[in-house]
Amino acid sequence: MQLTKLALGLGLALGMAATALAQTTMRISISTAQNSHQGVAIDTFAKEVEKRTGGRYKVQTFYNGALGGERESIEAVQLGTQELAFSSTGPVPNFVPETKILDVPFLFRDKAHARAVLDGPIGQDLLTKFDAKGFKALAWAENGFRHMTNSKRDVKTPEDLKGLKMRTMENPVHIAAYKGFGIITTPMAFPEVFTALQQGTVDGQENPLPVIISAKFDQVQKHLSLTGHVYSPCLFVMNKAVFDKLSPADKQAFIDAAKEGTKANRARVDEDDAKGVADLRAKGMTVIDDLDKSKFVAALAPVNAQFEKEFGKANLDKIRNYK
Repeated sequence: MQLTKLALGLGLALGMAATALAQTTMRISISTAQNSHQGVAIDTFAKEVEKRTGGRYKVQTFYNGALGGERESIEAVQLGTQELAFSSTGPVPNFVPETKILDVPFLFRDKAHARAVLDGPIGQDLLTKFDAKGFKALAWAENGFRHMTNSKRDVKTPEDLKGLKMRTMENPVHIAAYKGFGIITTPMAFPEVFTALQQGTVDGQENPLPVIISAKFDQVQKHLSLTGHVYSPCLFVMNKAVFDKLSPADKQAFIDAAKEGTKANRARVDEDDAKGVADLRAKGMTVIDDLDKSKFVAALAPVNAQFEKEFGKANLDKIRNYK
């Protein structure tokens, strides 16, 4: 009897140890707050991964640049010191140059157009370009259309941008375009931006409404102009070697979880866009929402000629005309 009990006890203990071993914990990080469109994306993803793998995989979520800015977290995923990251495409061209084309100003008509391009053959083909660089890109998600804020003046025309010192993403396409507007560009990682604005190191920054709201930029910026000058995608990336070790079913579970994360993320962007302007006005920001966009497009004609040379007019038109 004692022996049977002992054998049972050992069996249980070993079973529990096997279960503990069978659960693999991975990390994913964002640069923005948990209560944001990016927070919703990774929280949904983590919940879905656990559900779809029967609890064998657990994803720990980190917010507010706790594991570093976007560039550092993508680097960490490439090196394998972090399994997953969720990032805007800001620093991505430094790792996967083919994605640079998405950052060309005024390339997308609206969110529906951008989402159709990313979910269709053009976007899906771009995801495959990550494989050779040590990543598995799981899904495109969304940051939103970027708008300009500053502490100095209302921006109604491209001329109003001249001489403003603006924080930009660490992104070569953005930097070239903003220089075309006469902006003094200051590339900087996102976690440093609030302090830089507060201290007056830079006059302004540009980001989608969901980021402006969740980062509380209204506390340090007075003027907002709805320029919608660049559409900013986000994406889920995973270390390629870690992904390759998964079973086929688990690989699919991670991809499907990323798709669910994207759905929740885009829904939150839509919600923030719908109520964002009223929300920021109520907090004391001056919002210019009746800009003549064609003037901004015209101001970038020389830079656009440069982009057409770099990316090929046919490739840009393929995106512009995608139905």
